[in-house]
Amino acid sequence: MTESTQEKQESPFQRGAGVITKFLKTLPPAPGVYRMIDENEQILYVGKAKNLRNRVSSYTKPTGQSTRIMRMVSLTHAMEFVRTHTEVEALLLEANLIKKLKPRYNIILRDDKSFPYILITSDHKWPQITKHRGKRNKKGEYFGPFASAGAVNETLATFQRLFPLRSCSDSDFETRTRPCLQYQIKRCSAPCVDRITEDDYQAVVQEARDFLSGKSHVIQQALADKMHKASDELDFEQAAIYRDRLKAMAHIQSKQTINLTDTVEVDVIAAHQEGGQTCVQVFFIRSGQNLGNRAHYPSHNKDMSPDEVLSAFIGQFYDSRPAPKQIWVSHIPEESDLLSEALSISAGHKVQLMKPQRGDKKEMLDHAIMNAKGALQRKMAENASQLRQLKAVGELFEMEKMPERIEVYDNSHISGTHQVGAMIVATKEGFEKKGYRKFNIKDKDLAPGDDYGMMREVLTRRFSRLKKEDPNKIGEGSGSRELWPDLVLIDGGAGQLSAAVETFQKLEIDDVTLVGIAKGPDRNAGRERFFLPGKPAFSMPEKDPTLYFLQRLRDEVHHFAITSHRARRSQAIGKSPLDDIEGIGGKRKKALLNRFGSAKGVAGAALADLEQVEGISERLARVIFDHFHEER
Repeated sequence: MTESTQEKQESPFQRGAGVITKFLKTLPPAPGVYRMIDENEQILYVGKAKNLRNRVSSYTKPTGQSTRIMRMVSLTHAMEFVRTHTEVEALLLEANLIKKLKPRYNIILRDDKSFPYILITSDHKWPQITKHRGKRNKKGEYFGPFASAGAVNETLATFQRLFPLRSCSDSDFETRTRPCLQYQIKRCSAPCVDRITEDDYQAVVQEARDFLSGKSHVIQQALADKMHKASDELDFEQAAIYRDRLKAMAHIQSKQTINLTDTVEVDVIAAHQEGGQTCVQVFFIRSGQNLGNRAHYPSHNKDMSPDEVLSAFIGQFYDSRPAPKQIWVSHIPEESDLLSEALSISAGHKVQLMKPQRGDKKEMLDHAIMNAKGALQRKMAENASQLRQLKAVGELFEMEKMPERIEVYDNSHISGTHQVGAMIVATKEGFEKKGYRKFNIKDKDLAPGDDYGMMREVLTRRFSRLKKEDPNKIGEGSGSRELWPDLVLIDGGAGQLSAAVETFQKLEIDDVTLVGIAKGPDRNAGRERFFLPGKPAFSMPEKDPTLYFLQRLRDEVHHFAITSHRARRSQAIGKSPLDDIEGIGGKRKKALLNRFGSAKGVAGAALADLEQVEGISERLARVIFDHFHEER
């Protein structure tokens, strides 16, 4: 039998196992992380091992393997390895790589947005209270996390009635000459214009810290005492202020306080599985206060158990955020001791993983499980409805198969200014917000308001990049790369569609369905016209469910385009010419505006006059003067 004949008789699994076997000769019996790679150099799987040689060798045995593992080994064409000092290091590195690479055969935490915090800054004489999201690299005290921006915004709005601390930026604070609206509505004590002493302001800051740290009962008693004292002294106006602050405090507590008084900080993580899917609910409990919850739907194979899903979920969830001192779970994760040790090292304090069995803690965990079950059932119902709509869209536009990914495009501008293109994404799971994109129009040769030219630029930029990053349209195997759409909807009629067709022809893209959706006569909803290349335009019955679905897609991209345009326009309106001058900060900007009245006055000032402004040296005066006069 020839070698080529033997290769033909090899099964895909045997071929993949043969690739893996070649690496075993040089693998050490040490901890580390391994990556399995397919023929397109895309990562299939990332795993960690206490003993790399033993773990990797287990993939070469054909017996006892699940269908998922057999398929993964069959696709393996190469492997990469990173050796670590300990198994804990391997676990931390594995979680980081899974989040970064999103391998096809790993459990993936898909919704990994950062959580907002309330921040009281400490890098300024007058501390600021504000919402903070992202890396905690600003000096101050962080309180949270809150489950959503809405939750923290609502808390802050009520909180500022309770503790009137400034929320403005440092640059705004430095340039204020009179109190802002926040002072007028009693949500700020106006330290920017000395309406409160530093000692009194710091006292309010300390009260805010105490309240957020769970010492609300102490503050309530102090406020109540002050209210009664003011009332006894017939100072009813001051007594009313204390009364309103007590009401605001009660309003916050009524929504947040739970019966876990001995709990300082804990996350409650509950999983529920149904129909091959998992919902993981995370509740944030801090200082006996419920700061909200969020549902997550990890991507995983249908044969994964809840404890396997939770193990992967927890590792990725806390990869970029500190873990609390306790984590209550509905299922004890695989290798929970190792996971606890890894989280403790990452957080800098001991982290305990536990499953409460009785009392208030058990009730809280049961509540989280109930929420996970309800959220998953709603999600499955929504997905079923979404699938029906996608199938109907595929039939309407005579596509070969149901579109799994739809991209919708629109433009927004006012008389050709601040031109923005927008793209939204819809899949079988609904709107995919992380896939949304906005495009600031860059072509200087475009005539103002040239919608066709704008559409050509947006589609060219989008699909040129997609061809470069994912030329083989690998889809989910492409790691962090963008996915190709099956259907592209253009908000516009025959003209916009022609621009899109022309762009796709230049880019040699012929396997994406293009459709234009134009508003009907008098822009009436329900009378839309649909345009397909080479086919006559048509309308749909006004009450057709598929029409409603397409209208929702069109309205979503329209809203996103207008929002992006307004943000760009507001940014331009709020920008001062002085902001472009190096060396001009808040204080110097304030001094210049006080002296010359406006940026235009600064631009027309003589060099000698600029030198007379407090804080402006001769060198800086020359920089300012040259900035406004170099073109002349």
